[in-house]
Amino acid sequence: MAEIITMPRLSDTMEEGVVAKWLKKVGDKVNEGDILAEIETDKATMEFESFHSGTLLYIGLQEGEGAKVDTLLAIIGKEGEDISALIGGGAPAAAPKAEEAKPVAEVTNTPAAGVAMPAGVEVVTMPRLSDTMTEGTVASWLKKVGDTVKEGDILAEIETDKATMEFESFYSGTLLYIGLKEGESASVDSLLAIIGPAGTDVNAVLAALQGGSSAPAAAPKSESKPTETVAPAAAPVVNANDRVFASPLAKKIAQDKGINLTEVKGTGENGRIVKKDVENFTPSAKATAAPATASANPAIPTVIPVGVEVTEEVKNSQMRKTIAKRLAESKFTAPHYYLAIEIDMDNAMESRAQINNLPDTKISFNDMVVKACAMALKKHPQVNTSWKGDTTLYNKHVNVGVAVAIEDGLVVPVIKFTDTLTLTQIGALVKDLAGKARNKKLTPAEMEGSTFTVSNLGMFGVDVFTSIINQPNSAILSVGAIVEKPVVKNGQIVVGHTMQVTLACDHRTIDGATGAQFLQTLKTYIENPVTMLA
Repeated sequence: MAEIITMPRLSDTMEEGVVAKWLKKVGDKVNEGDILAEIETDKATMEFESFHSGTLLYIGLQEGEGAKVDTLLAIIGKEGEDISALIGGGAPAAAPKAEEAKPVAEVTNTPAAGVAMPAGVEVVTMPRLSDTMTEGTVASWLKKVGDTVKEGDILAEIETDKATMEFESFYSGTLLYIGLKEGESASVDSLLAIIGPAGTDVNAVLAALQGGSSAPAAAPKSESKPTETVAPAAAPVVNANDRVFASPLAKKIAQDKGINLTEVKGTGENGRIVKKDVENFTPSAKATAAPATASANPAIPTVIPVGVEVTEEVKNSQMRKTIAKRLAESKFTAPHYYLAIEIDMDNAMESRAQINNLPDTKISFNDMVVKACAMALKKHPQVNTSWKGDTTLYNKHVNVGVAVAIEDGLVVPVIKFTDTLTLTQIGALVKDLAGKARNKKLTPAEMEGSTFTVSNLGMFGVDVFTSIINQPNSAILSVGAIVEKPVVKNGQIVVGHTMQVTLACDHRTIDGATGAQFLQTLKTYIENPVTMLA
């Protein structure tokens, strides 16, 4: 009997995914444990493994297409088996056709008597492109009203709280109506555009929508495409606006490596530029000469007259809005207080130099701080807690999150069971996770489960700062720079090296004395690194 494969939930917050690549095609034999496809979320691209054996009979989503969790993805069964009923009936828990058409036609109101939707019209709404997205902004339209749209064409670029992504049409027809102009924002499921036959009366469509009419029931094609979502990859060619289309990950890697995407040949669907194209790209003489030509003709800078007040209002990105919302929630719900302590770093500097002289060994001061925090948390379990309202959750394990700044914001990869790791193991993990964070390759599992957080701005020359608690943690440690200054040792003023750290605590779970004791223990470990090696 054929098995229905649905879009998997690859993290506890995932609501939809995009098929980045199929590793099997219709007709291929599939064994249990084979990798069927690569599924891209807003955070990472992950391999999806088959739990069934048989022949791949049907693929519901093509590469670059997206859908919500539990949507029909593929069907595996016996070769030659009739699966027409499964394709028509769809995924588990399928409702009647009118219900199935709801997320596709993207009209949630109840039909009103006497108001009919013109035939062949497809209503496109603002898609939910990440698990935290509540609204999106139209960064740019690549089609205008009156243009012919084919299935797979890029309609627009949508800015979410995570990134700016290309939005691909799942319908063919004429773009009849645009509901949001460039730069305008709207909540998920708001009217974005209307596609249908040329000459269709748009006013009739809008009237039908206002009256609550859904799209015509005779739209079997749309039932197999459960949601309007963005394709993470786009066409590799340059369009009339000199825009190069590539997947967000390919763009990020190209930016990090300084590669000009106009010189990269895409191998994705319809020639799209994907990750491997950028990674395998070898610059030609022409490619390396292009940036020099561009820099030889820089844009003329804006001249601001002296004595004239000039302001510029820049629209906030969706990611910045989300950061603001979450940090505001933490700051205003958790009663923060701060404790600071100065640490003598002379012994730590000597110990680090000795450790780094060993073959194939390299640790940073931040690694020493992370290790010291983990050991101090074991001695002060009250700091390793979470506030749950009626109860306090005591974490018996220690998972330290390390804040990493990336171009678009801030992420916190997590070092699991930090107290059980050596300094060199912590150093290797931090380096690996920070690299993944900057390349947007972190998996959801690598960013979940922290019980305490460390934020270090010492490398930027910041001596002292305070951080906002990364909930559900009860505390976060802010680490400043190591400063050379006069200190008193054995009654004498000498040149020493000190570092100031500031602990932000949630007063609901951590009292002042408990926080102070934690800092004293932390100070002892860092000032005497040999205690962390015992």
